[in-house]
Amino acid sequence: MRRATAYVLIGAVIVALVVAMSVYTIDQRKAAIKFQLGEFKGVQTEPGLYFLVPLLQNVRLFDTRIQTLEARDPERFLTAENRNVLVDSFVKWRIVDVRQFYVSVAQRGDAILAAESRISQTVNDALRAEFANKKVHDVVSGERDKIMTDVARKVDADVRRIGVQVVDVRLKRVDFVPEISSDVFRRMESERKRAANEERAKGQAEGERIKAEADRQRQVIVAEAYKEAQKVKGEGDALASRIYAEAFQRNPEFYSFYRSMEAYRQSLRSKADVMVLDPSSDFFKYLKNPGRGTKSSGQ
Repeated sequence: MRRATAYVLIGAVIVALVVAMSVYTIDQRKAAIKFQLGEFKGVQTEPGLYFLVPLLQNVRLFDTRIQTLEARDPERFLTAENRNVLVDSFVKWRIVDVRQFYVSVAQRGDAILAAESRISQTVNDALRAEFANKKVHDVVSGERDKIMTDVARKVDADVRRIGVQVVDVRLKRVDFVPEISSDVFRRMESERKRAANEERAKGQAEGERIKAEADRQRQVIVAEAYKEAQKVKGEGDALASRIYAEAFQRNPEFYSFYRSMEAYRQSLRSKADVMVLDPSSDFFKYLKNPGRGTKSSGQ
């Protein structure tokens, strides 16, 4: 009885082991290649539960998520100006063709290390070619996005042959080598000063133009105002002359008297004023004969 129970337990353990060895799962983050006696059997990319024949078949899983490859050390590149710059970059990549990836790199040992080595070399070559045709300003800020887009496209076209897709290539840092940093900074400072002086000169020229235009407009306005003032003054003088003429025609004697009084007032404002005139002059006719004109005035 005990021996039978032992056999049952042993059989159950063997069955459990066989079942465990015959079942495997694939989640959304991975893909699998099934082999039979060492030969390629098929690729499984859909997540789920799968079965295999123990000892005859085996499965190898590959991570298909986007992975990051960062440069270990900054690389030195030469620009079109023969300036050395230190570039630190990183790459986003993932496996898109599991079978091609296995055939190209996975049979040589560490598949990820082999793929990253291939990607690093391709990125390095592409960046070196791009930097050789660009100036320092372009790689720092001017055409940086365009350079990265071109590099990513070239690298992706190359590594597709090993079943890998390059999602993006980015520069983390672009620095000048120590021996030329001070010279480059001085040149950049000189260029900024030159640009600032050009902007100041443009501003001064624009200011002078605006000032000249304002002066011209002021002269036109003053001339128009003077013209209008003279016109109004002429009209006023004409009106005054007409009124004086009408008043003179109504009573010439009174008008003459009024004008003489105005002349006395203007000429004899102060006690210190002295005038030398002939006593028989018409200027004193109303002083010598105060009643002159009374008859006329009463008429």
